[in-house]
Parts: sequence; C-alpha cells; structure tokens
Amino acid sequence: MTASFTGTSRSDVRRLIAPLALAQFICSFAGSNMNVMISDISRDLDTTVQGVQISITLFLLTMAALMIPAGKLTDKIGRKRCFTLGLIVYGAGALVSAASPGLWALILGNSILEGVGTALLIPPVYILTTVYLSDIPTRAWAFGVISGLGGIGAAAGPLIGGLITTAISWRAAFLFQALIIVVILLLSRRLTDPIPADPTRPFDVVGAVLSALGLFVLVLGILAADNSVPLMVTLIVAGIVILALFFWWVRRREHAGKEALLSTSLFRNRLSNIALVTQNVQWVLLMGTSFTVSAYLQVVRGYSAIATGVLFTAATVGLLLTSLVAGRLARRFSQRSLILTGFVLCVPGIVLLIWLVAVTTTDWAFVPGLFLIGAGLGLMLTPSVNVVQSAFPEEAQGEISGLSRSVSNLGSTLGTAIAGTILIANVAAGSAAYGSAMAVLAVLGLGGLVAALLLPRDASARHPVPGVREAT
Repeated sequence: MTASFTGTSRSDVRRLIAPLALAQFICSFAGSNMNVMISDISRDLDTTVQGVQISITLFLLTMAALMIPAGKLTDKIGRKRCFTLGLIVYGAGALVSAASPGLWALILGNSILEGVGTALLIPPVYILTTVYLSDIPTRAWAFGVISGLGGIGAAAGPLIGGLITTAISWRAAFLFQALIIVVILLLSRRLTDPIPADPTRPFDVVGAVLSALGLFVLVLGILAADNSVPLMVTLIVAGIVILALFFWWVRRREHAGKEALLSTSLFRNRLSNIALVTQNVQWVLLMGTSFTVSAYLQVVRGYSAIATGVLFTAATVGLLLTSLVAGRLARRFSQRSLILTGFVLCVPGIVLLIWLVAVTTTDWAFVPGLFLIGAGLGLMLTPSVNVVQSAFPEEAQGEISGLSRSVSNLGSTLGTAIAGTILIANVAAGSAAYGSAMAVLAVLGLGGLVAALLLPRDASARHPVPGVREAT
C-alpha cells in the first residue's frame, strides 16, 4: 500500500515537492556555476584551465556513472534515507571544496563527494514525485516545477556563481551550496517513504561496477583527445567493451532468474527510448554551451566571473519565460510538439552564437543565441522527463529514475567533455576553436531534432512497457 497525494490541495503538493525541486536546483547549479570561476580557481589553486575542466567533468561523470546503481539502491535502503544520505555527502563535499588548498582537494570535494551525493539524492526526487502523485496532470505539473528548477539552476549557475565569486570568493559559492543543503534537510523532515525499504533485496554489485567503470573510461577517452589520440582511441574502445560486458552480464542474470542492476525490459518501450535520446541531447547542449562560452569569454577575451555570468542572464531569462508557460502549453500542444519546438529554437541559437561572435566583438553578440537556447530548453526539459518517467509502473520507478537521470547527466558530461576538449586543445586559435566547439554542439542538436521527429504524434503521458506488470 503506497501513499498518494491524489485529490489533495495544491498547497500539499507544493510542500511535498519543495525540498525535491530545491535539491534538483542545487545539483544543476553545481554543474554550471564553476564555469565562470575557471580563471579565479586556476589562479588561486595554481592549476590550469584544463585542470578545472577535469574537475567539472569528473563531477558530472561521477553523477552519471553512479545514477543507475543509486536508483536501484533506493529499493534496498529506502527513498527517503537515500535522499537524506545524498544530501549529507553532498554537503560534506561542498565544505571540502570551499576549503580546498589545491586541485586534488577540489576534485575530492566537488568531483567525488558532491558527485556521489548527487547520484544518491536525485533518483529519489523523481521516484517520490512519481509514486506520491498518481494523478497524471498533477504529476506533470510537479515534474515541470522540478525540471524547470533544474534547468534554471544550470542556466542561472554562471550568474549566481559570478556574483558570489566577484563579491566574495569562489570558495563562498561552495558555502552557498552547503547552506542550501541545510535548508533542504529542514524542509524534507516531513517527507515519508511511501514504499517500505527492502533490505533483503539483492543488489547487483558486478553490474554496478561494470556500468560505472564503462562510462568512466569512455568519458576519460574523450578528455584524453587533446593529449594523445592513441590513448583516446584506446580508452573509448575499452569503455565500449566494458559497457558491452555490462549488458551481457545483465542479460545473463535475467536469464538465470536473478535480479539485475538494470532490466532490459526498460529498453522495450520505443517512446521512452526516443525521449531518453532527446533528454540526453538537451543536457549536452545546455552544459556544452555553458562551458564553451564561459571558457572562451574568460580565457580568450579575459572577462571576469561577473561579466561572464551577466551575459548568461539571457539564457536564464529565456528558460524562465518558457518554463512559466510550459504548463499551459502542455494542455494545448502535444509533448512531441514542445520537444520539437525546443530543438528548433536551440539549434538556430547555437548558429547565432557562432555567426554573431565571428562578425562582431560586442558583448551583445552572445545575447540572442543564449536567449534562444534557454527558451528552447525551457520548453522541452519537462516533456522529455514526463514521457520517460510516466511510461513505467510504480515498481519500475527505481530503475527508470536511475536510468533517466544517468542519461541526462551523461549528456551534461559529454557536452562539457566534447566541446570543452575541442576548445581547450586549440585555445591558442581563439575564435576558431570556439567556433569548432559550438559547431559540434549544433550537429548534436540536429541529432536531437531528428530524434524528436521520431516521437509518435499521439504520444501520451503513460505508455506501459512490454513485459512489466502495471501497478495496482
């Protein structure tokens, strides 16, 4: 028997999702706010721009690599306990980062502890929302708030981070994160776990290791591109082989009648599969653009943290405007239409960022493109999440939440790693390197647009997955 908030007032739902939405906000904020601190951190810790990029990418990678195991772990130790544990680990990482004497400590605090904390706390955000809110329109509204705050956190991260860094120090930005974690802990005291934890439930340790290691090695290969092409190829191939072993292991356990880390039945839903692709590309565009533009402004043009953050206000405004009307638009247009429109705005936005920056040196050259990208993302972040999450019954929420968040965070990781590596490897080329990195993002955005075109026109909020029993 599970708790449900169907039929309760909107104020009750707001109290439920307030700590969950704020948690998504701070984790997304953490993924982008460091982009405007590149110069300050590298100077203060006596490191390089590449060193800071590695720290940012490893944070995103740790999230992506551990999201699937963490999603499965929620069934064993409980959603609320996993959420609380993640907050504590994240808060500890923020404090370590704030006191970092060198890059190694920043990697320990930000990349590892905050990354692990995020992986633990994010799956429960989406599981609790899905299980508590059985009413589809209310659930869609809640996902809109949570995803919207996540997008705002990522888009506003450069501005908030820039303000804090300029007014106080980049270290204060991590203290700000720790403070928000305390607020979330206080707000979440009334949250209860609607589904009892099952400590006896088996956990696929081998699957967890293979999935995390495969993703880790794959992204390390991308990061190695500017140092050694043979090493890059070796690591990418090794990552693909490890991930292939992971899927072989999963199928082997399923055939033996044992519970695997990730059920292959999750991939039998065509609608969910396509929505996951669009979800991944959205975060590739958001984080890839954020890192590339931020690094270019600071390293090539010599902008300060606050100046860089102010320019990103255009993306934040665009995302806020479309997020505020996304709920109304969802009642008038299909989720496919919103996702399509989002990519139709994002791709020209990237093209504008390439063209205008090439033909003029004015600061305003960045504004139109960033605004369009923000507006496009505000339209499609929520529909993609809702399509994926609502496509599965209650008992599959732990798995699909882990998979969905892993796919999104892998997109963030790839965006930062691919575009960032192209820029940093040729930073001496200045605008040419920036143009190359943004061109790659534009091509990936076109891939997302093609995926959105493949979504069925009558896509609804719930498409049961074959082979998985509906919850009763």
